[in-house]
Amino acid sequence: MIRAFDVILAACGLVVAVPVILFLLLAGLVDTGSPLFFQVRVGQNRQPFRLVKFRTMRPDTASVATHLADPSAVTSLGRFLRRTKLDELPQLWNVLKGDMSLVGPRPCLSNQAELIEARERLGVFGVRPGITGLAQIQGVDMSTPSRLAETDARMIASLGVMDYFRYIALTLLGRGAGDRVQKR
Repeated sequence: MIRAFDVILAACGLVVAVPVILFLLLAGLVDTGSPLFFQVRVGQNRQPFRLVKFRTMRPDTASVATHLADPSAVTSLGRFLRRTKLDELPQLWNVLKGDMSLVGPRPCLSNQAELIEARERLGVFGVRPGITGLAQIQGVDMSTPSRLAETDARMIASLGVMDYFRYIALTLLGRGAGDRVQKR
């Protein structure tokens, strides 16, 4: 049933957001010359998939977890996109393709060994990764791998239709900060 909600909501979201997406694509072209960002992430059953987001950092930035990224690499448009979570809009395509769900554990990079080990131990890879979830609502990010994996496992164990819609609503209302570039 959750998959049906994912498909319906992602399709509707993409249709409704077309003007915003087109505007952000143009703004991204002006900002960095490359408005979309593609990165291989770890998905359900540890299968790799290609995640798409709006680019928030300069194109020459190293591919590392957000909390390890150089804060000076974030562009002014990127700061706006991150603050409003609009950088996540293209992931609706990943949801339609079946790589992701709207709600689930955020997909990690293949080099985040500590997080992968903790998630494997707790069975987190048994579900599709998501755009949002309990960790994002509570402000838990990838800088605390064990805590993140535990939060993900707790969410998965109790996730029902009501929580699914609650996490989406809270995210749309701006609750939680998600993954943040750490100030140095």
